[in-house]
Amino acid sequence: MTVKQLRAFLAVAQHLSFAQAGERLHLSQPALSLAIKSLEESLGGPLLVRTTRSVALTPEGETLLPVARRLLADWDNAEELVRQHFTLQLGKVSIAAMPSFAGNLLPMALRRFRDRHPRVNVAVHDVINEEVLEMVRNRRVELGVAFEPESLESLDFIPFYTDRFVAVVPGDSALVARDRVSWAELLEDPFITLQRPSAVRLLLEERVSARHGRLPVAFESHQLVTVGRMVAQGLGVSAVPSLCIRQMEELGARCVALHDPQVERRVGLLRRTDHKLSTAAQALSDVLLQVVDWQALSLRPGAD
Repeated sequence: MTVKQLRAFLAVAQHLSFAQAGERLHLSQPALSLAIKSLEESLGGPLLVRTTRSVALTPEGETLLPVARRLLADWDNAEELVRQHFTLQLGKVSIAAMPSFAGNLLPMALRRFRDRHPRVNVAVHDVINEEVLEMVRNRRVELGVAFEPESLESLDFIPFYTDRFVAVVPGDSALVARDRVSWAELLEDPFITLQRPSAVRLLLEERVSARHGRLPVAFESHQLVTVGRMVAQGLGVSAVPSLCIRQMEELGARCVALHDPQVERRVGLLRRTDHKLSTAAQALSDVLLQVVDWQALSLRPGAD
């Protein structure tokens, strides 16, 4: 059976007239008759009894009628549902983002997306960098935001910006008055950082240990918010991506440019190379690419 054949049968069955059914479907009577005949041949027998004066349903036609109504209603509902997804009247998209991005830039981008597509649901997975990569590779999400991976196996990476790490110090620290501080100066105080296997922690250890030795970690946490609060309470100092400057300062800490060595890494959008994005995911990707550049610049040290 085809949808066209079912529509022809239902129209004739409802009107009991080929002429009226043809007008409703904008089909000629020969075309309508051919559709009914093809349906009857595929099912194995007559569904309608047609005379020069009337049209009536056979018992088999009576059996098919309620089924045809349900099938066509389901088809029309499915067609409309998919159309609404394509036009972003409805939809759902999942994105995974590392905490520094999820807690800072992503909400601003989602606000822009929501203003444009208020009926599209967005599921946000706030997870560590390594889990972002895993979720994209395993198709648990369509989009991910993370540091550029060492290996792009099965992934596309679209860079947003290069994020440079900054020092995080208590508000009453003498370092607050400095334009920038070196790692040697920063590490004179107890160091607070994220726990392994956080990409932030691993990156700092990789880039800093060669010149300054093992990080003197006094406190560690799974959450950047906790790190910021501990620094604000005077328990030590830290280093975080510049993306987190506003968040750290809202928690009561202060941020200063950091050098010697300068630690930086590109942040960008991840997707599978073999996956065509849904309409909703493509729309979210477009919004992220449009708004992230200037938002990221506004969060750099010394920005207004």
